[in-house]
Amino acid sequence: MTENEITRDILDSSIKIHRQFGPGMLESVYEVLLAEELKRRGHKVERQKPISLEYEGAVLDTAFRLDMLVDGMIIVELKSTEQMHPVFAKQVKTYLTVTGLQVGVLVNFGMEKLKDGYARIVRDYSGPRPSEKISASPPLRVR
Repeated sequence: MTENEITRDILDSSIKIHRQFGPGMLESVYEVLLAEELKRRGHKVERQKPISLEYEGAVLDTAFRLDMLVDGMIIVELKSTEQMHPVFAKQVKTYLTVTGLQVGVLVNFGMEKLKDGYARIVRDYSGPRPSEKISASPPLRVR
């Protein structure tokens, strides 16, 4: 599947879950529900995936934990808060830079309308619309 097809499934699954349960549950509950829905749709989902970071010879074995990695291609960061904060997107951008992956999705199930809590974030996007660029270092170890 392409990145667009995978992110479309993530959005569709998120909408389905949000329509059924609404905002207000714990992030960990939404994580389990979304992972199960994506697996039903044929995706490989890794939850709480540890990410190593190497800096000038020093290795941090578990510098980060991704909420989800879908099909080894798409990072999914989940939230369950009443407001969107700019730091949420920055967190996804950092994960993209560290892993060398290109696409991440931010889903905030705590919003009254899911469309207000969903963002697709692309690293080094060079399409027709202007976008904030992130300089990419070589991909680092993802375990």
